[in-house]
Amino acid sequence: MDVVEAVLLGVPVTLLVTVLAFALGAVLAVPLVAARRSRVAPVRWLGRVVVDVVRGIPPVVWLFLVFFGLGRDLIRLEPIEAGIIGLGVISAGYLAEIYRSGLSAVHRGQWEAASALGMGRTDLMVRVVAPQAFRVSLPAATTYAISLLKDSTIVSAIGVSEILFRATQSARSSGAGLTPFFIAAAVYIVLSAPLAWLSRGLDARLRARVAR
Repeated sequence: MDVVEAVLLGVPVTLLVTVLAFALGAVLAVPLVAARRSRVAPVRWLGRVVVDVVRGIPPVVWLFLVFFGLGRDLIRLEPIEAGIIGLGVISAGYLAEIYRSGLSAVHRGQWEAASALGMGRTDLMVRVVAPQAFRVSLPAATTYAISLLKDSTIVSAIGVSEILFRATQSARSSGAGLTPFFIAAAVYIVLSAPLAWLSRGLDARLRARVAR
């Protein structure tokens, strides 16, 4: 098999892991940010501890904990499933802080004005706060998605056949030396470039909006 073709076979797996891990993290981050902003001190403290623990443990350790712990002792997980769950948990910790920054950027006066108009807390969050926080958080979330795309290489450690895994296998079987890894690097650049442009564009629009 051609070296380029062998490496490209890992692209769909890389994209699948990245997208699903990001989606899982985006969902799990919601209760975390709710805990971080809770008015109840123990809940707020617990949310902070969870976020710090999630972010403090190296990603590869999370993968081993999920795959060799959860995936062997509790339920049977395929390597790709363990990789998605592990990266999803990590993503939750980072996205929770991104969400929190976005919510903090919404001026307190808007919260108070909406409350004065008789809006319930749910309506306040959905109709007033969340849309603004989403716009503020989007550039940072997009930047994190780029990091997650690159960090997805670690799932090769548990046997997921993504880009790096395919490049390593190709290098061993074909004797092509570093060529498969240069190809893998080029593929990652091609995949991450659109996200980088999107992140810069969103950030520029946000700065322009704030300047007005």
